[in-house]
Amino acid sequence: MLTNRGAHTLAQSGVCLAMLAFVARPLPPPFPTGRQRHCKAIQLALLCALLPGASGCKSASPSSAPSRAEIRQERKAEQSKMETAREELEQIPPPSKNRYLSVRTKEAYGNPFLVVHPQTITVTVLYRDQDPNAFSAGGLLRPAKARKQEVDVRPADLPQALASLSPDVWPYGRVVAIEESPTAAPRAERVAIRRNVEAAIQVLNDLGVVVDEWTGSNGALLR
Repeated sequence: MLTNRGAHTLAQSGVCLAMLAFVARPLPPPFPTGRQRHCKAIQLALLCALLPGASGCKSASPSSAPSRAEIRQERKAEQSKMETAREELEQIPPPSKNRYLSVRTKEAYGNPFLVVHPQTITVTVLYRDQDPNAFSAGGLLRPAKARKQEVDVRPADLPQALASLSPDVWPYGRVVAIEESPTAAPRAERVAIRRNVEAAIQVLNDLGVVVDEWTGSNGALLR
């Protein structure tokens, strides 16, 4: 049986042991250590990758999809470009069928000639001889090849490209020839080209330009 002194001593020993255990237990640091911060950063990155909408991932890059206001602004800008191009092309007189229907070869075509590719459209123009009364006019010194110019444009830039051409390259009036690229071979390219041809014809119709569609480089016409 413990005496009062022994019990008091034991109680003091228990309090001391409890205090010692409390002191010996490692306390969490007031701020995360470098290793802990690194681990938490990795966990947060994994969480953001798995759950894009999770809390704490606000620093992720915003969506690249255009807003409705941006879409409306882009459409308005495209309409303005079309209207400007249409006004410019209205300065060209209506086409003369008697002149361009008789042309059977691409080399002899005097108006703009469009060759449609999967990604671009080649616009070929033939400039007039600046000195038609000279002895060399249209001869060996000034052949048609020397007066021909080709430029590749994006389908979206076709209205501006045609509107920027000089009136001298429209001897038949407001008409252009168009054909599919004769060099495309894969079926996927042919489908893309045909889609671009149809889109280009729609644009030309909106511009008030008559379309003279060619089937290919052999000169056969779809009229």
